[in-house]
Amino acid sequence: MSTLPPCPQCNSEFSYEDGALLVCPECGHEWSRDAAAAGDEQRVWKDAHGNVLQDGDTVTLIKDLKVKGSSSVLKVGTKVKNIRLVEGDHDIDCRIDGFGSMQLKSEFVKKV
Repeated sequence: MSTLPPCPQCNSEFSYEDGALLVCPECGHEWSRDAAAAGDEQRVWKDAHGNVLQDGDTVTLIKDLKVKGSSSVLKVGTKVKNIRLVEGDHDIDCRIDGFGSMQLKSEFVKKV
């Protein structure tokens, strides 16, 4: 029986070693053993100044941001209350007064 961890993408139990990497034959994903061990850790979101962010925090924008699909701009200093952290490129899900729901990148905010 194999003691190798399952694939982190498709959870296939048929992973195998190929040199220093582990490979999934079903989806083709390759990862290192170190990455498999680190996969148990929780992701930590940080603002532009390195402060740890949590769900429900209040942040302010540190840069003018263009709103995609609109001629509007979110100005520096705009306060965003009650953020929600999500996985992905835009890792903050929030609601901004006057603009509605949108997603922001944590690199453009600072914790209040």
